[in-house]
Amino acid sequence: MSDLVAELARALVDKPEEVSVESIQDGDGTLLRLHVAQTDVGKVIGKQGRTARSIRTVLSAASMKLKRRFSLDIVEETRAS
Repeated sequence: MSDLVAELARALVDKPEEVSVESIQDGDGTLLRLHVAQTDVGKVIGKQGRTARSIRTVLSAASMKLKRRFSLDIVEETRAS
């Protein structure tokens, strides 16, 4: 699932090399934390959250086959100067 989310995000952003997905297991399911460049957060979220909602919908549909719950958080990467 991490690969699916990463590929979807890479297709949307200007800096695909900065896209990464962290997978965190919990009792009921898996949390996927999508890390993108600070300048690309708006592209991944989209107007009124439509793009993020669409990614979550695809993730939900794909997770039905695995019978496991996945949730997605979008994290803004900040660079230390």
